[in-house]
Amino acid sequence: MKPTDLTLLEQVQLHEIEIGRRMEMLEITDEDKSLLKRCQGIFEHNVDSVVKEFYEKLLAINEISLIIGDADTLGRLKSYQRKYILDLFSGYYDSQYANNRLRIGLVHKRIGVEPKYYLTAVKMLKDFILDTIDREIAEPQRKEKTKSALEKLFYFDIVLVFDAFIRSMLMEIELSKNEAIEYAHVLEEKVARRTKELNEISRTDELTQLYNRRAFLEFFRGYLATANRQKTPLSLVYFDVDNFKEINDTRGHHQGDELLITVGETLKEISREGDVAGRYGGDEFCILLYNTTSTQAKQYCKRFIKLFAGKTDATLSIGIAQTDEKGIMDSDSLISRADEAMYQAKEIEGNSVVCYTEPSED
Repeated sequence: MKPTDLTLLEQVQLHEIEIGRRMEMLEITDEDKSLLKRCQGIFEHNVDSVVKEFYEKLLAINEISLIIGDADTLGRLKSYQRKYILDLFSGYYDSQYANNRLRIGLVHKRIGVEPKYYLTAVKMLKDFILDTIDREIAEPQRKEKTKSALEKLFYFDIVLVFDAFIRSMLMEIELSKNEAIEYAHVLEEKVARRTKELNEISRTDELTQLYNRRAFLEFFRGYLATANRQKTPLSLVYFDVDNFKEINDTRGHHQGDELLITVGETLKEISREGDVAGRYGGDEFCILLYNTTSTQAKQYCKRFIKLFAGKTDATLSIGIAQTDEKGIMDSDSLISRADEAMYQAKEIEGNSVVCYTEPSED
């Protein structure tokens, strides 16, 4: 729902019951209201002099004088201030009164009046009004009770003003946040388009048509940052072809190349959209499985081995490492763990899969 569809009172969820509750919290009693209303005649007679003296003192502050800016604005402000003072002593503090105070907060936020200047002005105005009460009310007990009632009403007003001020500020923050999100989406789309336009040759391993090491590591850093930020698991599969040097030596480099091509083709067949497979170097390969636990990654590897075994008699040794549940982990640490798990797989037998586990403290 748009803010313009709601009144100020509705936006801050302020109704007659809430107004009454706030007055109870500030201990504003019927006697207080009655005492203030008895001063109505006093301030109808003195309001112009109070407003005059107030603005003379207020405009001596250069920052406030600059905010007001011109004589026409000053004239309007004096008129509003005159009404504000008379409302203090109307004796009626209902939803209309509250709405007028909320609007003061909204206007002050929109024209850029900082809270420190608003509170300074309130302090000045209150002092002038208290001086008038001191001068015009002779009975000491009534005078003190009236001043106490006024203090409480000023607190009531200030809270309402800051309700609207803070509400407006939060709306600005929300707007800025939405604009930032939209801008981020636009940037993401631009990055995606430009990434697609990059020369694939510079990012692709010529033999296997998988990502080369540099491109894979670029993806790795991005995936890892996202996984750490979103607290989602990321698994790294690290493997090589068993006895690859021997295959090259006995069958020839052409057969070795054909075997690596088969690895690339098989990885492309089994990988999901979003999985990133790369040739890390020689006969070593890496696969990034986003939002995937090491247990899930192991099932993926078993399917890969089965498919690969149907095409060749070569075997693989596979290690898996998952991002730490504690949070941040760098790419070197994850690769080191997957590499360690791969060498543990080599000690078992061909086509073995090992998930990295933390070493025992014993």
